[in-house]
Amino acid sequence: MKVLFVGGTGDISTSVSKYAVEQGIDLYLLNRGQTSNVVSGATVITGDVRKPDEVRRALNGLRFDAVVNWVAFVPEDIERDIELFRGLTRQYIFISSASAYHKPPLHPIITESTPLHNPYLAYSRNKQACEERLMLAYREEGFPATIVRPSHTYAHHIPSIIGGDQPYALAERMLNGWPVIVHGDGSSLWTMTHAEDFARGFVGLLGHPLSIGQAIHITSDDVLNWNQIHHIIADALGVEAKIIHIPSDFIARVNPSVGAGLLGDKTWSAVFDNSKIKSLVPGFKAVIPFHQGIHKVLAWFDEDEGRKKCDPQVHSTMDQIIRAYRAATD
Repeated sequence: MKVLFVGGTGDISTSVSKYAVEQGIDLYLLNRGQTSNVVSGATVITGDVRKPDEVRRALNGLRFDAVVNWVAFVPEDIERDIELFRGLTRQYIFISSASAYHKPPLHPIITESTPLHNPYLAYSRNKQACEERLMLAYREEGFPATIVRPSHTYAHHIPSIIGGDQPYALAERMLNGWPVIVHGDGSSLWTMTHAEDFARGFVGLLGHPLSIGQAIHITSDDVLNWNQIHHIIADALGVEAKIIHIPSDFIARVNPSVGAGLLGDKTWSAVFDNSKIKSLVPGFKAVIPFHQGIHKVLAWFDEDEGRKKCDPQVHSTMDQIIRAYRAATD
């Protein structure tokens, strides 16, 4: 099977790329050649997907059983890809997001038929708009679209309520004995999925004819509350988690940019019915629970101390919210 990944060297997609090669897939990676993250066994094609003419020249007539775009975020990306890959692939997979599901949740268990509606987070609304454009192309012209919705999938970052773009920030706070914020009372449920588990489900969808025209989420069945998540991280670090509980709406008032990510995602419980992916990919099962997965993450950081660098602004933001909350409650 010949497959093209647009991107394919990110935090999640690297795990998928490696697993795809292990499964014997003839994998091509289209990127700008600006990453040192090399996937052994994959063929790298240098090109910028934002420049379609450049990509057409780089592909030089190649056709694929599946094309996956890991870096499509807005409808304009989808419009471009439909024109670029129409007739060149038997399947086009768009990476959406489970954060696009209805907020607040309509039911304790999320299925693929749960409506998409997120009034808090522009990222999620853009993903929804991308899905809608793809499904229109599928209905009107038979464009072979498959939509995959990951939830919280990790490989090389430590889950954090604030500062998710600084993957070691929470560990740094815990190791320094600084307080860490958990929204609400910490009892909302969250699903943690290791990227290696996600890869096993995802690769099974490549070239799968019954996935065309479908939306499928791929998550673990490992459900924890946010207090448990923080205590598991602290235990793995060998320290105690000094948790301070702060309501999500208070955080949103103090820092609206942080609040959007909370109210649009992590505030709410997220528990998924994975029946569809298990029916399409028989034998799929997530086998890395978070208490094991976090040790794999920490081992990756320990391999290179440079990976532990954090932007001090993340800690300033957390401290600002904590000070405001303490002042209000005092």
